[in-house]
Amino acid sequence: MDGSAAARWLGTGEHETAPAQRYHLARFLILRLLGLVYLAGFAILINQGLPLLGSRGLLPIQEFCPRVAERFGSTSAGFLRLPSVFWFAHSDALLIAAAWVGALLALSVLLGVTNAPLMAALWALYMSFVHVGQDWYGYGWEIQLLETGFLAIFLCPLGSLRPFPARRPAPLAIGLFRWLIFRVMIGAGPSRSVGTPAGAT
Repeated sequence: MDGSAAARWLGTGEHETAPAQRYHLARFLILRLLGLVYLAGFAILINQGLPLLGSRGLLPIQEFCPRVAERFGSTSAGFLRLPSVFWFAHSDALLIAAAWVGALLALSVLLGVTNAPLMAALWALYMSFVHVGQDWYGYGWEIQLLETGFLAIFLCPLGSLRPFPARRPAPLAIGLFRWLIFRVMIGAGPSRSVGTPAGAT
């Protein structure tokens, strides 16, 4: 594979793509719907973050982080294992502020204003909550949301905030989204059959 072919595959070429090949509708729908899901997740944190994870919550972050640091030997080791902004501080004010920032970023994505750095910040913020969320964030759909959010970074241009950028997303990103959809669809069948009586449909 020569350099120009690799650039096209990774979406780093300088040429503009014909409108029919830019995945306009797919990218628009994926990002808008992902923004809606992110917004719902951060709205829940705004409403329930303190009762669940606050200093007087059921599973306080300020107690969880020291336990993880002790388990892995140091704070830096705990951060490498479970990256989160809450390793630097875990006050109630920071928890609510992070939830509000995430909600505002998610709203901008929902309204069509986004790019790769914004999506990366949104993903990192939500991952920060997932990694310290303990029992409340230990479900498969949280990991699936993070995986989808990570891939969505590569659907967006680096600088442009337009809802319909001139460049198409990297073919590699499109291929990974197809693989994600395939895994979700295939995995849904066996998961539904777990615990059902023999012969049940």
